[in-house]
Amino acid sequence: MFIVWWCSLPRPLFSDPGSTVIESREGVLLGAHIAGDGQWRFPEADSVPEKYKTCLLAFEDQYFYRHPGVNPFSLIRALVQNIKRAKVVSGGSTITMQLVRLSRKGKPRTVFQKLIEMSLAVRAELSWSKDELLALYASHAPFGGNVIGLDAAAWRYYGRSTGELSWAESATLAVLPNAPSLIYPGKKNELLLKKRNLLLDRLEEQGIIDALTNELARLEPLPERVFAIPRDAPHLLDRVMHEHPGERIATTVNSELQTQVNDLVRQHLTRLKANEIHNAAVLVMNVKKGEVLAYVGNSPDFAGGRHGEAVDIIASSRSSGSILKPFLYAAMQDDGMILPNTLVPDIPTQIGGFSPQNFNLQFAGAVPASMALSRSLNIPAVRMLRDFSYERFYALLKKLNFSTMHRPASHYGLSLILGGAEVNLWDLAGAYASMGRLLIRYEEEDGVSWKDDFRHPVYEFKKFSEEVSGSVPVSAGAVWLTLEALLKVNRPDEESGWESFSSSRQVAWKTGTSFGFRDAWAVGLSRDFLVAVWCGNADGEGRPTLTGTTAAAPLMFDVFSLLPSGKWFSSPDDEMRGIPVCRESGYRVGPWCGTADTVMVMQKGLNTEACPYHRLIHLDKAGKWQVSSKCVPVDEMIHQPWFVLPPGMEWYYKRQNPFYKSLPPFHPDCQEALKTMEMIYPRENNQVFVPIQLDGSPGQVILEAAHSSPGAVIFWHLDEQYLGQTSGLHQMPVNPRPGNHRVTLIDNQGNQLIKPIVVVQEK
Repeated sequence: MFIVWWCSLPRPLFSDPGSTVIESREGVLLGAHIAGDGQWRFPEADSVPEKYKTCLLAFEDQYFYRHPGVNPFSLIRALVQNIKRAKVVSGGSTITMQLVRLSRKGKPRTVFQKLIEMSLAVRAELSWSKDELLALYASHAPFGGNVIGLDAAAWRYYGRSTGELSWAESATLAVLPNAPSLIYPGKKNELLLKKRNLLLDRLEEQGIIDALTNELARLEPLPERVFAIPRDAPHLLDRVMHEHPGERIATTVNSELQTQVNDLVRQHLTRLKANEIHNAAVLVMNVKKGEVLAYVGNSPDFAGGRHGEAVDIIASSRSSGSILKPFLYAAMQDDGMILPNTLVPDIPTQIGGFSPQNFNLQFAGAVPASMALSRSLNIPAVRMLRDFSYERFYALLKKLNFSTMHRPASHYGLSLILGGAEVNLWDLAGAYASMGRLLIRYEEEDGVSWKDDFRHPVYEFKKFSEEVSGSVPVSAGAVWLTLEALLKVNRPDEESGWESFSSSRQVAWKTGTSFGFRDAWAVGLSRDFLVAVWCGNADGEGRPTLTGTTAAAPLMFDVFSLLPSGKWFSSPDDEMRGIPVCRESGYRVGPWCGTADTVMVMQKGLNTEACPYHRLIHLDKAGKWQVSSKCVPVDEMIHQPWFVLPPGMEWYYKRQNPFYKSLPPFHPDCQEALKTMEMIYPRENNQVFVPIQLDGSPGQVILEAAHSSPGAVIFWHLDEQYLGQTSGLHQMPVNPRPGNHRVTLIDNQGNQLIKPIVVVQEK
């Protein structure tokens, strides 16, 4: 019998579904969702506020801390009262007995059931402390309608937490579980008012409150309306509901910052809606700990929205645009494949059937790698990815915890760097913040990194492993070089307005725009904070002028204005070396380089090749013609270093760099078979695609070449057929038949270039 009695009380005592509740790091309620059974039932609280506990004990069970679960004196008193009035006017139940009755769900109120409750109440006193029993009762007592528990009642009837309740409010909620049907917010209820005031008088009689406090409390009205539960972070609440259903989660969110970011998103969406852009998301993080400080998954006011405002964009997969380019730059620095200012070709490029274009549809010929990153040029990025290998880059992104790429690397190919893969703001913010965390750890831990340094953001307070990591996806030095490149305010011409973002605050920032103007990204990283922003339409509709700089960056910098500024990352000098590099090419100094600069590079950067663009040329005494020993004696030559780009790069480079000096032509008596011509299209492969016009006939193909001499004339031939001549801009339209052909170019100096091509007719 004892064993049966001991096992008669279930653990836990209640199995009802609970509301999912999230609180800020300061304990402020950010939001709650109704329980699965339609009740507002917050998760069980650990304690009960003193005012409410005092009121409850004075009203229900003033000997609560003295009896073992059953108070025989209360039972005898209730029995006498019931006999005198010939009806049940008092049950004599203790708070523990009422708690047991609540857990047994609607058992009939008979003498036999009362005896069972008494037995189980004694049993409950052996398993829980008095304070724990009070907390259980306050968490599961009915408060009228679909409100269960003190926490839910305080928010629904008074719009505040239990710790902020007045004496009058605490007294009202103390008497409600005894008669929950008495609550009618907004309507007079004399019986509830009478019960509350009697309790206040009792508190005064017991010396708990004074007469003035009692008088002022009696003047307070009963609840006049039902308050909505706060929804300051509705999309975070939805995320927590999925990951921690029915739990109370103390998040890392800063309540004041969350409110301010909500307001900023509202303001910016008001402006963006003029262009039919209806959605925006912002994630703010503490870099060192990786904690989420503000989480705005979409428009804060999504109730009744018609544009997908309920969608949590932070967790949604969207086309990445150019936002992944910094990771490629860091990886290539780490691997010693490029130096910070190594010239990268920016010329018309076709790789297989893939022909990338810069945003402005222009070509620079050649740009320093750091500028290619800060200006977000597409063609240099694709060529860099080709050199690095998209398989290796795909593996790197996986190590950086990008979780939305479910297909093999070959599915994405080189488009991986231009938005061919989808990412979400959660993974993106985590990857950028992890790079910043690596630099902080390097500075504070003397170069030691931890196993969990590269991780997703967290919205709960967690302790991560302090186990030392044997390797990291990218090194601290490569990260520092990347962030230094992103500090530079060199942005594409079409992204006008970036100058307004310059300030004394040091923020490394990158924008991205997906194909069709569907997604606008902006990520900014300071030493202490990360701000990640997305703007667009949840349904994927693109809008003209929707770019990362025009839509997302202004919101990102406005959020940064809410955050305190701090110092910048320290340079991880132990991982880098200072070496001389050619100022014009960015390569390691070669034998013929002119002006040199000292730059910090990764250790593997010492193995890069010397400058390939500076060479020694031989001129006649007047410096007008190139010559050779075949036609001019060596002692009559001038030997001079010269910066020379390949013809294809030179053609575009000299348009934007007026100080670039092309090579002098060869003396007519000293012609040599040098590479003075280069095909621009087709380039990497030999395939040429002929489009089909609307009438079904094959269209034209424009072949293009570059010549190192500005005044050169090129004579074009297709197979054995002469096509014509060009000067200046060397473009030749042709109508070739499908199949194999040979293009022959001969310039006016007799130099010849032969290019085999394969013509493919598009269907």
